[in-house]
Amino acid sequence: MLRTESRAHDKLKEDTEAAALDMTATAEPPQSATCRDLFFQQCLWCGTPAYRRSFCRACGATTFKRERSTGAGVLVRRIGQAPLNTWFVAMAEGFNLLCQVTGTEPVVVAIGARVRVVRGAAPRGQGFPLVELTYRATSLERWW
Repeated sequence: MLRTESRAHDKLKEDTEAAALDMTATAEPPQSATCRDLFFQQCLWCGTPAYRRSFCRACGATTFKRERSTGAGVLVRRIGQAPLNTWFVAMAEGFNLLCQVTGTEPVVVAIGARVRVVRGAAPRGQGFPLVELTYRATSLERWW
């Protein structure tokens, strides 16, 4: 396929990178060894970020480069029952991640709360990544 560069695409990419930097600046996750073990993929063809995919959801390419995540994100949607405390997290890099929230009661956790990754993967790659709250969402900041 022919790859074409456009100024609009570059401008959009710069805007999303600036928004991601703004989001990480407000959450300020500490750079510890536990945050460093979360890696994501970035498509070499179009630059779309993804987490554990075999092909790019935007262009269908199968070539990725591996990037280290900052570990900052925002809770987007609860999945399943409240006792499981499983959520979709929109990460600062632009991909979504299915995680379990740890260190707090499920009743306290709300949509729009900022989180950071505590553990990227369970032993032997099983289970969900774990996240913990860094900033609770107030009633005005919730996404519903």
